[in-house]
Amino acid sequence: MTAAFLRESLPEDKFGSSKAGPGMWSSQIRIVNPQSGETVQKIYLEQNEAAVSIALCKFASHGETIFVLVGVACELLINPRQARGGGEIHTYSINEEGTKLELVHKTVVDEVPSAICPYQGRVLIGVGKLLRIYDLGKKKMLRKCENKYIPNYIASIQAIGHRIIVCDVQESVHWVRYRRHENQLVVFADDTYPRWVTSATVLDWNSVAVADKFGNITVLRLPADVNDDVQDDPSGTKALWSRGILNGAMQKCEVLCMYHIGETVLSLQKTTLIPGGSEAIVYTTVSGGIGMLVPFTSHEDHDFFQHLEMHMRNESPPLLGRDHLAYRSYYFPVKNVIDGDLCELFNSMEGSKQKSIAEELDRVPSEVSKKLEDIRTRYAF
Repeated sequence: MTAAFLRESLPEDKFGSSKAGPGMWSSQIRIVNPQSGETVQKIYLEQNEAAVSIALCKFASHGETIFVLVGVACELLINPRQARGGGEIHTYSINEEGTKLELVHKTVVDEVPSAICPYQGRVLIGVGKLLRIYDLGKKKMLRKCENKYIPNYIASIQAIGHRIIVCDVQESVHWVRYRRHENQLVVFADDTYPRWVTSATVLDWNSVAVADKFGNITVLRLPADVNDDVQDDPSGTKALWSRGILNGAMQKCEVLCMYHIGETVLSLQKTTLIPGGSEAIVYTTVSGGIGMLVPFTSHEDHDFFQHLEMHMRNESPPLLGRDHLAYRSYYFPVKNVIDGDLCELFNSMEGSKQKSIAEELDRVPSEVSKKLEDIRTRYAF
Protein backbone atom coordinates (compact mmCIF):
# COMPACT_ATOMS: atom_id res chain seq x y z
CA MET A 1 0.00 0.00 0.00
CA THR A 2 2.81 2.40 0.88
CA ALA A 3 4.77 1.61 -2.28
CA ALA A 4 1.68 2.04 -4.45
CA PHE A 5 0.88 5.38 -2.82
CA LEU A 6 4.43 6.70 -3.32
CA ARG A 7 4.58 5.55 -6.96
CA GLU A 8 1.28 7.20 -7.85
CA SER A 9 1.83 10.74 -9.13
CA LEU A 10 -1.29 12.91 -9.01
CA PRO A 11 -1.20 16.60 -9.99
CA GLU A 12 -1.51 18.64 -6.82
CA ASP A 13 -3.38 21.50 -8.51
CA LYS A 14 -6.25 19.11 -9.38
CA PHE A 15 -6.29 16.63 -6.52
CA GLY A 16 -4.80 18.73 -3.71
CA SER A 17 -2.21 17.62 -1.19
CA SER A 18 -2.60 14.08 0.07
CA LYS A 19 -3.56 13.78 3.73
CA ALA A 20 -3.41 10.60 5.74
CA GLY A 21 -5.65 9.68 8.64
CA PRO A 22 -4.61 9.51 12.32
CA GLY A 23 -1.71 7.17 12.89
CA MET A 24 -1.09 6.62 9.18
CA TRP A 25 2.40 7.35 7.87
CA SER A 26 4.60 6.70 4.89
CA SER A 27 8.39 7.19 5.20
CA GLN A 28 11.49 6.43 3.22
CA ILE A 29 15.27 6.65 3.63
CA ARG A 30 17.06 8.28 0.73
CA ILE A 31 20.78 8.49 -0.10
CA VAL A 32 21.58 11.57 -2.18
CA ASN A 33 24.80 12.42 -4.02
CA PRO A 34 25.60 15.94 -2.71
CA GLN A 35 27.53 16.95 -5.84
CA SER A 36 25.00 15.97 -8.51
CA GLY A 37 21.84 15.94 -6.41
CA GLU A 38 20.92 12.49 -7.74
CA THR A 39 19.18 9.88 -5.60
CA VAL A 40 21.49 6.88 -5.16
CA GLN A 41 19.21 4.62 -3.13
CA LYS A 42 15.73 4.60 -1.64
CA ILE A 43 14.54 2.36 1.16
CA TYR A 44 10.80 2.36 1.79
CA LEU A 45 9.66 1.71 5.34
CA GLU A 46 6.61 -0.41 6.06
CA GLN A 47 3.09 0.96 6.22
CA ASN A 48 2.47 3.43 9.11
CA GLU A 49 6.14 3.57 10.12
CA ALA A 50 7.39 7.14 10.62
CA ALA A 51 11.14 7.83 10.62
CA VAL A 52 11.72 10.41 13.40
CA SER A 53 15.51 10.36 13.97
CA ILE A 54 18.71 9.30 12.23
CA ALA A 55 22.44 9.26 13.03
CA LEU A 56 25.76 7.88 11.80
CA CYS A 57 27.51 5.79 14.46
CA LYS A 58 30.72 3.87 14.99
CA PHE A 59 30.87 1.09 17.57
CA ALA A 60 34.00 0.13 19.52
CA SER A 61 33.40 -3.55 18.80
CA HIS A 62 33.32 -2.98 15.02
CA GLY A 63 36.34 -0.74 14.43
CA GLU A 64 35.91 1.90 11.72
CA THR A 65 32.72 0.44 10.25
CA ILE A 66 29.99 3.08 9.97
CA PHE A 67 26.39 2.21 10.75
CA VAL A 68 23.24 4.22 10.14
CA LEU A 69 20.67 4.11 12.95
CA VAL A 70 17.11 5.19 12.20
CA GLY A 71 14.52 5.73 14.92
CA VAL A 72 11.06 4.64 13.75
CA ALA A 73 7.67 5.19 15.40
CA CYS A 74 4.82 2.81 14.51
CA GLU A 75 1.30 4.27 14.15
CA LEU A 76 2.40 7.59 15.63
CA LEU A 77 -0.21 10.07 16.86
CA ILE A 78 0.93 13.67 17.22
CA ASN A 79 -1.70 14.93 19.66
CA PRO A 80 -1.76 13.38 22.17
CA ARG A 81 1.71 12.03 21.39
CA GLN A 82 1.78 8.26 21.43
CA ALA A 83 3.05 5.44 19.25
CA ARG A 84 0.29 2.84 19.31
CA GLY A 85 2.57 0.27 17.71
CA GLY A 86 5.61 1.16 19.82
CA GLY A 87 8.93 2.05 18.24
CA GLU A 88 11.84 0.43 16.45
CA ILE A 89 15.53 1.14 15.91
CA HIS A 90 16.63 0.11 12.43
CA THR A 91 20.36 -0.55 12.05
CA TYR A 92 21.88 -0.34 8.57
CA SER A 93 25.45 -0.97 7.46
CA ILE A 94 26.85 1.33 4.79
CA ASN A 95 29.40 0.37 2.14
CA GLU A 96 32.76 2.08 1.72
CA GLU A 97 31.55 4.28 -1.14
CA GLY A 98 28.59 5.44 0.92
CA THR A 99 26.13 4.54 -1.82
CA LYS A 100 24.24 1.57 -0.38
CA LEU A 101 22.55 0.70 2.92
CA GLU A 102 21.93 -2.84 4.05
CA LEU A 103 19.60 -3.70 6.94
CA VAL A 104 21.42 -5.45 9.81
CA HIS A 105 18.56 -5.84 12.30
CA LYS A 106 15.59 -4.14 13.95
CA THR A 107 15.25 -3.52 17.69
CA VAL A 108 11.80 -3.09 19.23
CA VAL A 109 11.40 -0.42 21.92
CA ASP A 110 8.31 0.62 23.87
CA GLU A 111 8.36 4.38 23.06
CA VAL A 112 9.29 6.74 20.23
CA PRO A 113 13.09 6.78 19.64
CA SER A 114 13.12 10.56 19.27
CA ALA A 115 16.88 11.31 19.35
CA ILE A 116 20.08 9.40 18.53
CA CYS A 117 23.68 10.47 19.27
CA PRO A 118 26.97 8.50 19.04
CA TYR A 119 28.88 8.41 22.33
CA GLN A 120 32.28 6.86 23.12
CA GLY A 121 31.95 3.79 20.89
CA ARG A 122 28.29 3.28 21.80
CA VAL A 123 25.10 5.18 21.06
CA LEU A 124 22.75 7.33 23.16
CA ILE A 125 19.07 7.00 22.29
CA GLY A 126 16.16 8.93 23.73
CA VAL A 127 13.22 6.52 23.99
CA GLY A 128 10.29 8.69 25.05
CA LYS A 129 11.54 10.24 28.28
CA LEU A 130 14.13 7.51 28.91
CA LEU A 131 17.80 8.14 28.13
CA ARG A 132 19.52 4.88 27.22
CA ILE A 133 22.97 3.70 26.12
CA TYR A 134 22.95 0.92 23.54
CA ASP A 135 25.69 -1.22 22.01
CA LEU A 136 25.55 -3.17 18.78
CA GLY A 137 24.63 -6.84 19.06
CA LYS A 138 24.33 -9.57 16.44
CA LYS A 139 20.53 -9.78 16.45
CA LYS A 140 19.49 -6.46 18.03
CA MET A 141 20.78 -3.40 19.90
CA LEU A 142 21.84 -4.23 23.46
CA ARG A 143 20.71 -1.91 26.25
CA LYS A 144 23.56 -1.14 28.64
CA CYS A 145 22.32 1.71 30.84
CA GLU A 146 19.21 3.84 31.45
CA ASN A 147 18.22 7.11 33.11
CA LYS A 148 14.54 7.64 34.00
CA TYR A 149 14.69 11.19 35.35
CA ILE A 150 14.13 13.29 32.22
CA PRO A 151 10.68 14.80 32.92
CA ASN A 152 8.62 14.53 29.73
CA TYR A 153 10.08 13.66 26.32
CA ILE A 154 13.62 13.87 24.94
CA ALA A 155 13.78 16.31 22.01
CA SER A 156 17.52 16.16 21.24
CA ILE A 157 20.80 14.75 22.52
CA GLN A 158 24.26 16.31 22.12
CA ALA A 159 27.59 15.04 23.44
CA ILE A 160 30.91 16.77 24.09
CA GLY A 161 33.64 14.74 25.80
CA HIS A 162 32.09 12.77 28.64
CA ARG A 163 29.26 15.30 29.08
CA ILE A 164 25.83 14.71 27.57
CA ILE A 165 23.36 17.54 26.92
CA VAL A 166 19.77 16.26 26.88
CA CYS A 167 16.94 18.61 25.84
CA ASP A 168 13.46 17.95 27.15
CA VAL A 169 10.46 18.98 25.06
CA GLN A 170 9.09 21.05 27.96
CA GLU A 171 11.74 21.32 30.69
CA SER A 172 14.77 22.85 28.94
CA VAL A 173 18.27 21.34 29.16
CA HIS A 174 19.77 18.67 31.41
CA TRP A 175 23.51 18.04 31.69
CA VAL A 176 24.27 14.35 32.20
CA ARG A 177 27.48 12.48 32.92
CA TYR A 178 28.06 8.78 32.38
CA ARG A 179 29.88 7.16 35.29
CA ARG A 180 31.46 4.15 33.63
CA HIS A 181 32.49 2.24 36.78
CA GLU A 182 28.99 2.38 38.30
CA ASN A 183 27.31 2.21 34.85
CA GLN A 184 25.13 5.19 35.82
CA LEU A 185 23.84 8.18 33.84
CA VAL A 186 23.83 11.05 36.36
CA VAL A 187 22.01 14.39 35.87
CA PHE A 188 24.37 16.90 37.50
CA ALA A 189 22.90 20.23 36.27
CA ASP A 190 19.77 21.65 34.66
CA ASP A 191 17.96 24.91 33.90
CA THR A 192 15.76 27.00 36.20
CA TYR A 193 13.17 27.92 33.52
CA PRO A 194 10.83 25.69 31.52
CA ARG A 195 11.74 25.90 27.83
CA TRP A 196 9.89 24.00 25.10
CA VAL A 197 13.06 23.07 23.23
CA THR A 198 12.93 22.32 19.50
CA SER A 199 16.67 22.23 18.74
CA ALA A 200 20.06 22.80 20.35
CA THR A 201 23.73 23.03 19.47
CA VAL A 202 26.84 22.77 21.66
CA LEU A 203 29.02 25.90 21.67
CA ASP A 204 31.83 24.82 24.00
CA TRP A 205 32.54 22.66 27.05
CA ASN A 206 30.20 24.67 29.30
CA SER A 207 27.83 26.42 26.86
CA VAL A 208 24.88 25.39 24.73
CA ALA A 209 22.47 27.33 22.51
CA VAL A 210 18.82 26.23 22.56
CA ALA A 211 15.73 27.31 20.64
CA ASP A 212 12.14 26.81 21.76
CA LYS A 213 8.85 26.57 19.93
CA PHE A 214 7.78 30.05 21.07
CA GLY A 215 10.55 31.67 19.03
CA ASN A 216 13.25 32.29 21.66
CA ILE A 217 16.95 31.56 21.28
CA THR A 218 18.91 31.22 24.51
CA VAL A 219 22.57 30.63 25.30
CA LEU A 220 23.02 28.73 28.57
CA ARG A 221 26.30 28.29 30.40
CA LEU A 222 27.33 26.23 33.40
CA PRO A 223 29.06 28.15 36.24
CA ALA A 224 32.85 27.96 36.40
CA ASP A 225 32.71 26.05 39.70
CA VAL A 226 30.27 23.37 38.50
CA ASN A 227 31.16 19.82 39.54
CA ASP A 228 30.20 17.07 37.11
CA ASP A 229 31.94 14.35 39.12
CA VAL A 230 28.94 13.64 41.34
CA GLN A 231 29.94 11.49 44.28
CA ASP A 232 28.16 8.43 45.52
CA ASP A 233 25.57 8.74 48.27
CA PRO A 234 27.32 8.12 51.65
CA SER A 235 24.19 6.42 52.98
CA GLY A 236 24.74 3.59 50.54
CA THR A 237 21.23 3.79 49.05
CA LYS A 238 22.35 5.57 45.87
CA ALA A 239 19.40 7.94 46.20
CA LEU A 240 21.48 10.92 45.05
CA TRP A 241 20.31 10.59 41.45
CA SER A 242 16.64 10.72 42.42
CA ARG A 243 17.01 13.72 44.76
CA GLY A 244 17.43 17.39 44.01
CA ILE A 245 16.05 20.86 44.57
CA LEU A 246 12.32 20.74 43.72
CA ASN A 247 12.85 17.48 41.83
CA GLY A 248 15.69 19.08 39.84
CA ALA A 249 19.44 18.73 39.75
CA MET A 250 21.71 20.04 42.49
CA GLN A 251 23.43 22.58 40.19
CA LYS A 252 21.85 25.16 37.88
CA CYS A 253 23.03 26.80 34.67
CA GLU A 254 23.12 30.54 33.94
CA VAL A 255 21.43 32.46 31.13
CA LEU A 256 24.13 34.12 29.06
CA CYS A 257 22.03 35.47 26.14
CA MET A 258 18.32 35.69 25.40
CA TYR A 259 16.54 36.85 22.23
CA HIS A 260 13.02 36.55 20.84
CA ILE A 261 12.98 35.76 17.11
CA GLY A 262 9.22 35.81 16.68
CA GLU A 263 8.74 32.46 14.90
CA THR A 264 9.42 28.85 15.80
CA VAL A 265 13.06 27.91 15.28
CA LEU A 266 13.49 24.44 13.77
CA SER A 267 17.28 24.08 13.65
CA LEU A 268 20.42 25.60 15.16
CA GLN A 269 24.00 25.08 14.01
CA LYS A 270 27.35 26.57 14.93
CA THR A 271 29.21 27.00 11.65
CA THR A 272 31.12 29.29 9.28
CA LEU A 273 29.47 30.45 6.05
CA ILE A 274 32.58 31.75 4.29
CA PRO A 275 36.06 30.15 4.07
CA GLY A 276 38.27 31.47 6.84
CA GLY A 277 35.38 33.36 8.43
CA SER A 278 34.49 33.45 12.11
CA GLU A 279 32.04 31.01 13.65
CA ALA A 280 28.43 32.03 14.17
CA ILE A 281 25.11 30.43 15.11
CA VAL A 282 22.84 29.90 12.09
CA TYR A 283 19.14 29.23 12.67
CA THR A 284 16.19 28.39 10.42
CA THR A 285 12.52 29.01 11.17
CA VAL A 286 9.22 27.33 10.38
CA SER A 287 8.27 29.99 7.81
CA GLY A 288 11.52 29.57 5.85
CA GLY A 289 13.62 32.30 7.44
CA ILE A 290 17.39 31.93 7.85
CA GLY A 291 19.24 34.08 10.39
CA MET A 292 22.56 34.37 12.21
CA LEU A 293 23.73 35.27 15.66
CA VAL A 294 27.32 36.54 15.49
CA PRO A 295 29.69 37.24 18.41
CA PHE A 296 31.34 40.62 18.89
CA THR A 297 35.13 40.50 18.89
CA SER A 298 35.73 43.84 20.66
CA HIS A 299 34.09 46.04 23.28
CA GLU A 300 34.28 48.97 20.87
CA ASP A 301 32.01 47.24 18.33
CA HIS A 302 29.61 46.20 21.07
CA ASP A 303 29.31 49.73 22.46
CA PHE A 304 28.86 51.19 18.97
CA PHE A 305 26.01 48.87 17.95
CA GLN A 306 24.38 49.12 21.38
CA HIS A 307 24.15 52.90 21.03
CA LEU A 308 23.05 52.60 17.38
CA GLU A 309 20.24 50.23 18.39
CA MET A 310 19.17 52.64 21.15
CA HIS A 311 18.94 55.57 18.69
CA MET A 312 17.18 53.44 16.05
CA ARG A 313 14.48 52.49 18.58
CA ASN A 314 13.66 56.17 18.99
CA GLU A 315 14.07 57.32 15.38
CA SER A 316 12.61 54.32 13.55
CA PRO A 317 9.78 52.80 15.63
CA PRO A 318 7.85 49.79 14.22
CA LEU A 319 5.07 50.56 11.72
CA LEU A 320 2.34 49.25 14.03
CA GLY A 321 3.53 51.34 16.94
CA ARG A 322 4.62 48.45 19.10
CA ASP A 323 7.55 48.94 21.45
CA HIS A 324 10.63 47.24 20.01
CA LEU A 325 12.17 46.35 23.36
CA ALA A 326 8.93 44.80 24.59
CA TYR A 327 8.70 42.68 21.42
CA ARG A 328 12.23 41.28 21.69
CA SER A 329 11.50 40.55 25.39
CA TYR A 330 8.15 38.87 24.71
CA TYR A 331 8.69 35.80 26.93
CA PHE A 332 11.96 36.58 28.71
CA PRO A 333 13.85 39.91 28.96
CA VAL A 334 16.27 40.32 26.06
CA LYS A 335 19.84 39.90 27.28
CA ASN A 336 23.24 40.50 25.63
CA VAL A 337 21.83 40.44 22.07
CA ILE A 338 21.57 43.44 19.71
CA ASP A 339 18.92 43.50 16.97
CA GLY A 340 20.86 43.58 13.70
CA ASP A 341 17.67 43.89 11.61
CA LEU A 342 16.86 47.15 13.37
CA CYS A 343 20.40 48.48 12.93
CA GLU A 344 20.29 47.65 9.19
CA LEU A 345 17.33 50.02 8.79
CA PHE A 346 19.82 52.88 9.21
CA ASN A 347 20.66 52.75 5.49
CA SER A 348 17.00 53.17 4.49
CA MET A 349 16.37 56.24 6.64
CA GLU A 350 16.21 59.84 5.47
CA GLY A 351 19.52 61.67 5.16
CA SER A 352 18.70 64.15 7.90
CA LYS A 353 17.90 61.36 10.41
CA GLN A 354 21.04 59.47 9.39
CA LYS A 355 23.12 62.59 10.00
CA SER A 356 21.58 63.27 13.43
CA ILE A 357 22.13 59.66 14.60
CA ALA A 358 25.69 59.63 13.27
CA GLU A 359 26.46 62.87 15.11
CA GLU A 360 25.23 61.33 18.36
CA LEU A 361 27.69 58.48 17.73
CA ASP A 362 30.53 60.91 16.86
CA ARG A 363 30.63 59.52 13.32
CA VAL A 364 29.53 60.45 9.83
CA PRO A 365 26.77 58.43 8.08
CA SER A 366 29.24 56.74 5.73
CA GLU A 367 31.23 55.41 8.69
CA VAL A 368 28.09 53.93 10.25
CA SER A 369 27.18 52.23 6.96
CA LYS A 370 30.75 50.90 6.69
CA LYS A 371 30.51 49.41 10.19
CA LEU A 372 27.28 47.61 9.24
CA GLU A 373 28.85 46.29 6.04
CA ASP A 374 32.00 45.11 7.84
CA ILE A 375 30.16 42.94 10.35
CA ARG A 376 28.15 41.38 7.50
CA THR A 377 31.17 40.51 5.37
CA ARG A 378 33.10 39.17 8.35
CA TYR A 379 30.59 36.36 8.92
CA ALA A 380 28.25 35.88 5.98
CA PHE A 381 28.45 37.72 2.67
